Amino acid sequence: MNEELSLRDIRLQKLAKMRELGHDPYLVERFERSHSAKEMLEGFEEGKQIAFAGRVVSFRLMGKAGFAHISDGEAKIQGYFRKDDLGELGWDLYNLLDLGDHVGITGYLFVTKTGEKSIHVQTLTPLNKSLQTLPLGKEKDGQVFYGLSDVDMRYRHRHLDLICNAEARKALIQRMKMTSAVRRFMDSKGYLEVETPMLQMEAGGAAARPFLTHYNAYDLDVKLRISLELYLKRVICGDIPKVYEIGRVFRNEGVSNRHSPEFTMFEFYEAYSNLEDMMALVEEMFVHIATEVFGTTQVHISSDPNEEVTEGVASETGVVLDFGKPWKRLDLLTAIEDLAGVRREELADLDSARKAMERVGLPIEKENNLGGIIEKLLEKFVEPTLIQPTFLIGYPIETSPLAKKDPSNPKMTRRFEGYVRGRELCNAFSEINDPIDQRERFEQQVAERAKGDDEAHPLDEEFLFALEGGMPPCGGCGIGIDRMAMLLTGADHIREILLFPTMRPVQTVQTEE
Repeated sequence: MNEELSLRDIRLQKLAKMRELGHDPYLVERFERSHSAKEMLEGFEEGKQIAFAGRVVSFRLMGKAGFAHISDGEAKIQGYFRKDDLGELGWDLYNLLDLGDHVGITGYLFVTKTGEKSIHVQTLTPLNKSLQTLPLGKEKDGQVFYGLSDVDMRYRHRHLDLICNAEARKALIQRMKMTSAVRRFMDSKGYLEVETPMLQMEAGGAAARPFLTHYNAYDLDVKLRISLELYLKRVICGDIPKVYEIGRVFRNEGVSNRHSPEFTMFEFYEAYSNLEDMMALVEEMFVHIATEVFGTTQVHISSDPNEEVTEGVASETGVVLDFGKPWKRLDLLTAIEDLAGVRREELADLDSARKAMERVGLPIEKENNLGGIIEKLLEKFVEPTLIQPTFLIGYPIETSPLAKKDPSNPKMTRRFEGYVRGRELCNAFSEINDPIDQRERFEQQVAERAKGDDEAHPLDEEFLFALEGGMPPCGGCGIGIDRMAMLLTGADHIREILLFPTMRPVQTVQTEE
């Protein structure tokens, strides 16, 4: 700890010397840049005058000259600094630089004797003094050594991750671009982006435990929303036919590599449309997202970018996802029959379904309804096989309290889930617009809650009142933005694509001296 403090003290001393020289980097408010590092490198024109600013990420002093690589986050370029060009003040300032400092430079482009595209620096303006020693690492032949690898520090101090790890930075930027691409697509289709309350009397629209809080102004106990659905459908009831929202939702449940209690949900609803319309829109949307973010409808997911993979075939490290083709469409019960060996007729009642579940080696103790058994069979036997984009259609009524019944089988609903790489990506319905049916479903959920299911859907009278005013036929879909980003970037943990994931506080242990 003393060594870290002494390093900080050295940087503070350098800052004091800069101020003595009449240059306080913190007083500089603006530096006008003519080019980014990427623009200079890609459109390199020897002798061209430039103005550039960024962070010093490498530094080499050699007598009366020196080099420094300067990064603007997207790319880096080498600067060549010489005392004869900078003058006494400029050279003194150069000698006071540390890794992590921000600088502004002007000069002209040239190629060094070793063939590296560089900037011959003529003026130097320090813009910031980094008081911490950043874990930038050393780079050789495209490989980075001794950089930031501690996972806890990467997630807890994301700014360091963005500075030090190019791949982590790339995935996070891709995730943000996906959200922007979604907005552009929905706006182009005539959908209206709306905002709905985060604090709600009844947190509905999903099976999850809510966070509880208190509204001081009204002296009310309220819940943080777990879904966007019920309020968006109220907007549909108000005759605004195409709406969407991208917003944070909160579910007070377990944390895993695929689940965060706070996450971003994207939901959209369209009047006079149905399940099949939602499928077509999802297909078109993912063509748009893949093309805009990755430049192609074929997205290669691999932890080894040099690995050769067969299109559509999963391996330990890679798969090519093809969003340019129509998604596969599979009936849920048919897929269970084909992959789990459980016949459709065995899932007609609870007793036979429990026996079938036991026969295929799944525990039955906690399963007390048919829908739960069907979804456990799905999770175990079907999900891992759904690598390419696939719609799985027809879900049990017990686990789908907001979806229309299937006229051909009232025990099932007009619902699909989209799967990619063996994971659920989206969930969509032909929405219930019959207020009598919806009330009965809610009452069934209340009965499940009375039996101990604390994730069962509440009875929402305000939503039922809106339905009784009349909602047109409607299709709706929900997509987790974080889950989508995981699947398309190849991230193994949801924290990889959250800028600031919630972390357990560091416990400080104090010892008596």
